[in-house]
Amino acid sequence: MIPTSNLASMLVHAAQHFGDRAGLIQGDRVWTWTELNDRVTRAASALAARGVKKGDRVLVHSRNCNAMFETQWACWRLGAVWVPTNFRLTPSEVSYLASSSRATTHIFDTGFPEHAAAAEEANGACANVFWIGEDAPGEDWEALVADASAPEVDLADVDRDDVCWFFYTSGTTGRPKAGMLTHGQMAFVTVNHLNDLMPATTEDDVSLVVAPLSHGSGIHIMTQVAKGAASVLLSSERLDCEEAWALVEKHRVTNMFTVPTILTMLTQHEAVDRFDHSSLRYVIYAGAPMYRADQQHALRKIGKVLVQYFGLGEVTGNITVLPPRLHTIEDDPSFPIGSCGLPRTGMDIAILDNEGKRLAAGETGEICVRGPAVFLGYFENDEANEKSFQDGWFHTGDLGHLDAKGFLYITGRASDMYISGGSNVYPREIEEAILTLPAIAEACVVGVPHDKWGECGVAILVVREGETADADAVLAHLDGKLSRYKLPTQILFWDALPKSGYGKVAKAEVKKLLETRQAA
Repeated sequence: MIPTSNLASMLVHAAQHFGDRAGLIQGDRVWTWTELNDRVTRAASALAARGVKKGDRVLVHSRNCNAMFETQWACWRLGAVWVPTNFRLTPSEVSYLASSSRATTHIFDTGFPEHAAAAEEANGACANVFWIGEDAPGEDWEALVADASAPEVDLADVDRDDVCWFFYTSGTTGRPKAGMLTHGQMAFVTVNHLNDLMPATTEDDVSLVVAPLSHGSGIHIMTQVAKGAASVLLSSERLDCEEAWALVEKHRVTNMFTVPTILTMLTQHEAVDRFDHSSLRYVIYAGAPMYRADQQHALRKIGKVLVQYFGLGEVTGNITVLPPRLHTIEDDPSFPIGSCGLPRTGMDIAILDNEGKRLAAGETGEICVRGPAVFLGYFENDEANEKSFQDGWFHTGDLGHLDAKGFLYITGRASDMYISGGSNVYPREIEEAILTLPAIAEACVVGVPHDKWGECGVAILVVREGETADADAVLAHLDGKLSRYKLPTQILFWDALPKSGYGKVAKAEVKKLLETRQAA
């Protein structure tokens, strides 16, 4: 038991130091730090009066808005556990998160009545249901904020390992698991993000939120609160690239967190050339490796402001960083082209083989990590915990290698690798090579059974709008770039690739669709 600061103290400090300054902006509405802290305090007090206490799980399903932000800090003020869900999930997916977390309180956006009903039916532990938005069928968030009758609650006393957040995995290979993030862990992550990703951030910076606050953006916004920097929300849940660039110009945005798919959409949209984005200092991307061709395009459009970091939700993105100075358009051999960067401050990385032995530089194995950013473990999942924590390391499930200078290179997920003719094949390498063909917008390579080779690769491609491509052109493009055993034996063209609620290509779903279409 090691007492530590409650994460909600960061919002209290922002109100004390920068009270009249903008903390959150959406459209024409501006919430100051004082207003946000007051609203959070009253909401937390009202929730406490309705029975929410330290350790309780509070499920929140909402689009980005001020109330979504406020639920995060209200939960922490009480010492409760924030359980945010991605608003793009289906009712059945949300109902599973509600039941598996055993949340005692549900807070739902009024735009998702079916999700709320499914969650309430599945979760017998739910005692409270509140709503965000207009025409609420029950007590809404604004009623909680307006409740002056509840005694004001102070910041709950917390220990370093007290859980503050259930960060659910994306579940691309099975049921999502609740990663338990703690107050001590997240305090370290906040400081580390500011040190390694956005050095010299102050109250004069402005951040644009373009991804759901339920996951990576929720972590990123903590860093802005810690420094008293304003965050700007898009007007709706839909990514409008023109609006995003207009907001960058209007508010002189200095930083944003994105995932590679969003960054590519933003920089390929024609609006990037019509609005002034010279204020940008850090455009951070994470969640998946960025294809080299997309990275080069982004650098051409917005300049040397890209920051890449690598890290799973379980390590809250805190494994490596590739800062702006190490990004380059040219394939200069003196730069770590294709690397996701160096170990984050205070973190240690090892490449281990199947026996837990540490491998030498250049050897491929599982990427493992240890340090203060590693989570407490999975909620009520001994099997997953035993598998993930071995040999004194957290096992990420990703494959890669370190070079002699300590730069990390990701080969792909261990579950994505397939064996063809006795040789390991990593789809990521093939996808990278395919995407250097200008006509191809997206690529996904999966291994499928093969009578002769055991397994072989099938490439499913999406052609860029206005372009044309065929299998022969793709193979001709790959000639000399890949060994013959790595070449896909089949090349298919689809209108789109299925993606998870987190914007990642869902390879398990691709395989299912492939089987269905080939059986038809």
